[in-house]
Amino acid sequence: MSESFVSGVEGGSALSLGTSAARNLATTTKTVPQMQGVSSRWLLRVLPWVQVSGGTYRVNRRLSYAVGDGRVSFDVVGGEVRVVPVELGELAVLRGFGDEEVLGGLAGRFRQREFEVGDVLVEEGRPVDGVVLLAHGKVNKVGSGLYGDRAVLGVLADGDYFGDVEVVEGVEEWDYSVVAVTSGVLLSLSRGDFEAVVAGSDGLREHVRRFVEGGHLPQNRYGESAIEVASGHVGEPELPGTFVDYEVAPREYELSVAQTVLRVHSRVADLYNDPMDQVEQQLRLTIEALRERQEDELVNNREFGLLHNADFRQRIHTRSGPPTPDDLDELLATVWKSPSVLLAHPKAIAAFGRECNSRGLYPPSVELNGHAVPSWRGVPLLPCNKIPISKARTSSVIVMRTGEESQGVVGLHQTGIPDEYQPGLSVRFMGLNERAVLSYLVSAYYSAAVLVPDALGVLENVEIGH
Repeated sequence: MSESFVSGVEGGSALSLGTSAARNLATTTKTVPQMQGVSSRWLLRVLPWVQVSGGTYRVNRRLSYAVGDGRVSFDVVGGEVRVVPVELGELAVLRGFGDEEVLGGLAGRFRQREFEVGDVLVEEGRPVDGVVLLAHGKVNKVGSGLYGDRAVLGVLADGDYFGDVEVVEGVEEWDYSVVAVTSGVLLSLSRGDFEAVVAGSDGLREHVRRFVEGGHLPQNRYGESAIEVASGHVGEPELPGTFVDYEVAPREYELSVAQTVLRVHSRVADLYNDPMDQVEQQLRLTIEALRERQEDELVNNREFGLLHNADFRQRIHTRSGPPTPDDLDELLATVWKSPSVLLAHPKAIAAFGRECNSRGLYPPSVELNGHAVPSWRGVPLLPCNKIPISKARTSSVIVMRTGEESQGVVGLHQTGIPDEYQPGLSVRFMGLNERAVLSYLVSAYYSAAVLVPDALGVLENVEIGH
């Protein structure tokens, strides 16, 4: 019997109705259109959103004095590296000095040198011999601890510098050593060359004199103009008078926009709406793409993105390459006043997990908006695939404090706009053209603001390939 059944099927003589024909009478169960590009978008969910009624958000701060905390840029031609003359103004000693001819003379006296892993670039106790600019590579500043042990005082990388203050203040010996962690290239300016240029320029000589003798304006540890306060006194001494000075030109953030025109043929909109509304599904997927672009802009936009708006003093480097627990501790220390959240690329989180596993550490999860998420020191560590990965397989980790009341990072949007579909997002019908195509303008308005510099910290050059 089984043999006749098999032969009948093989010969094309089916004994019952096949599934391909039966589907003509069946109703197919469908899903809504799926989209692989949709992510968790944790950044949009954890940012407190501030209503910006006028389209512009002004951040008023106390007056701060520039202290030369930027990084120096270089021109690279073949194997030759030259410092950009005007970039020397990023050095603390030369901050505010604008004579390009003199800066060009200084730039021309720098000498290039390559170094390898383990090289001692300067040695503690040796004479201070000049200014050093790091064009490429990573080094550790190492000094003596309180009990005689060696401690890493800081990590320097591309664009950082040292020795400028020691030269102008007449320091005779290095009080720290600088040891290369990777190979790289540096530019050095000898003490004699620097003093020769200073001696030949009245303007530079006066600028350096003001820096050494009176250039340090009264300010607190954050560079803000000081508020004079008396304490611990007895009797009736004369109390100091003071006032709080403000920035004359505070920064303003204008709302950015992401837009697209959604087109749907009227025949599709009219006839093919059962069981799902075609226009609604088209809008849903379009809005998902806009929200993904919005989060990408909040991370990477050069005007208001988090990676580009972190203060240089708030940017640190890994000690060895991959993100270790020690590195995340250092990162949390940059935003030590109530850090709210850590953001990293999923691959960077995986790299951190490997480092924890190698040390036998198992960071606990915390609950956030009903989800169990990984954490470090109780601070949620959230995935954000908008944080870029370089060709060298390095990325960044962001930590931030959020909220206006905490002087943190806030998202900016405007609600109540015409044809609003979601908060800060509008869908405006643009009409029907001669080809019977419906058009909808979909617009999202947004930005982000860092209220004070220590609300945002970035761990840079995180290796994820180990």
